[in-house]
Amino acid sequence: MSEPHPLDDDADGRETSSTAGIDHACLQHLLGYQIARADIPTRRAFAHRIGKPLNLTAVEFSTLVLLAHNTGATPKQLADALAMHAPAISVLLDRLAQRGLLERVRSETDRRLQHVLLTAEGRQLADEARERSLTAERTLLQGLSAAERAILVELLQKVAGARGV
Repeated sequence: MSEPHPLDDDADGRETSSTAGIDHACLQHLLGYQIARADIPTRRAFAHRIGKPLNLTAVEFSTLVLLAHNTGATPKQLADALAMHAPAISVLLDRLAQRGLLERVRSETDRRLQHVLLTAEGRQLADEARERSLTAERTLLQGLSAAERAILVELLQKVAGARGV
């Protein structure tokens, strides 16, 4: 069994003994620290509700949901949306194609382009995974008002938009 991460919480959301009694004030102002702490229950919820039951990684989930809402996207468009390099997106798409979740189809208007399409099984999995994600998000964010959730998403989008920094 691996050592617990120093920022891990127990199942009830309380800090474990590895962090109990530690003064966090010196890190409270750091965005990265706060994101790392918020990421712990987020990853745990993903693994419990989506990752393990549906056998999906976070990037596979994101890819399937993007394809469900962007029919015929190209590998380049997916790589840009997921901030991935071309070789990595190729490996990812190969893995999902081997599972029968998507297929690559040559463009009829420009034979140099490939479009990525979900199979029926891929669409069904994307829809189920998305529904499960909405349930997990509601649970994670239940302590926030609708306005607070909207502000949180808006602010995180702004931070994510600063990719060139």
